[in-house]
Amino acid sequence: MLATAVQTYRDAYKGLSRSTWCLSLVMLINRSGTMVVPFMTIYATQKLHFTLTQAGIIMGLFGLGAIAGAFIGGKLTDKMGFYPVQITALVSGGLLFMVIGFLTTFLSLCIGVFILSFCNESFRPANSTAIAFYSSPENRTRSYSLNRFAINLGWSVGGALGGFLAGHNYHLLFWVDGCTNIFAALLMLKILPRVDYKKHETSHEQQSAISSPYRDKVYITFIILTIVFATCFLQLFGMQPVYLKSEWKITEQQIGLLMAENGLIIAFIEMILVHKIEGKRHNLFYITNGILCIGLAYILLNVLPSLFIVAVFTTALITLGEIQCLPFMNSYWIGRTQPHNRGSYAALYTIAWSSAQIAAPALGSQVAQYAGFRTLWWVISIICGTVALGMFLLKRFEGKMV
Repeated sequence: MLATAVQTYRDAYKGLSRSTWCLSLVMLINRSGTMVVPFMTIYATQKLHFTLTQAGIIMGLFGLGAIAGAFIGGKLTDKMGFYPVQITALVSGGLLFMVIGFLTTFLSLCIGVFILSFCNESFRPANSTAIAFYSSPENRTRSYSLNRFAINLGWSVGGALGGFLAGHNYHLLFWVDGCTNIFAALLMLKILPRVDYKKHETSHEQQSAISSPYRDKVYITFIILTIVFATCFLQLFGMQPVYLKSEWKITEQQIGLLMAENGLIIAFIEMILVHKIEGKRHNLFYITNGILCIGLAYILLNVLPSLFIVAVFTTALITLGEIQCLPFMNSYWIGRTQPHNRGSYAALYTIAWSSAQIAAPALGSQVAQYAGFRTLWWVISIICGTVALGMFLLKRFEGKMV
């Protein structure tokens, strides 16, 4: 039994390129230092004595910087290649994290956070393009899952370490975050050979069909559906903890365990599940199923009793939906690209999630405040059902949408 389980894990991770593993290691180092952003609101209000509104503006500018950085990062990736864009983003982001720690006025911090986010988030389209480059169609979804594993593991380490450092000195957060960025860039230079960018030739038919993501009607539809879905999904990290604390009287320690549950399920299940189902059905089939799982979980928050075990179950259901959605979303948009425009497609996908990160707390908090949490969960479940229907119809009609 144990031997079978070990072999299953080996099979799930087998066949990925060395460069894919190197990229994931770089991502793990980078995300292990992620500690400034989660504590920025607390830092701004408790240490710099800004108002909650001012802290909200700062985080909003971080989101806007991420959108702008993703857009420009995608353009630069198509023009220069993914390798120099990743290195530049990591180094500039690292230096800016250190600078941010010295900014103490509201205006200077607003400007600094926007520029930091712009530089830092330009990394994402280049990184997504690199994963596609180093993977094959047969293992592309698993390659993205390995990258997600590194992100989740790094986020867990960074959050725990950040909480410890913040208890001693907030300025340590900026230095550690900055140093891990720079170390990740140096590690990439050391272990991952530079890829010389050459303009890939494409036929006139290919260029006219998908020359730009902004002219791809199927992809634009997919992006709109992704923004709406992501706005619902991100309530898991925004309004749901508040709801469990205020309405279900679940403790902070238990909420922390639920967040850990999400990461652990992804770490131990995602690669195996993706390995078993990758390539057997259309990517949109798995995406649709995943969205329905998440919608069902939000329904259960309203109909099941207010018990911690119920919270454990609904978190597991949301995570199962996440595992079906996110890796196959990456595979879907990659499948619509050519090498000459992959950065732009990656940028638009990154922008979709950055937009949702801005919209999710703003819209979720407003509905919860004025209509109550029960209404919020019903609304989210209905929206998830609608988005799932949209993904299902997209699968049926994508060949007819020109």
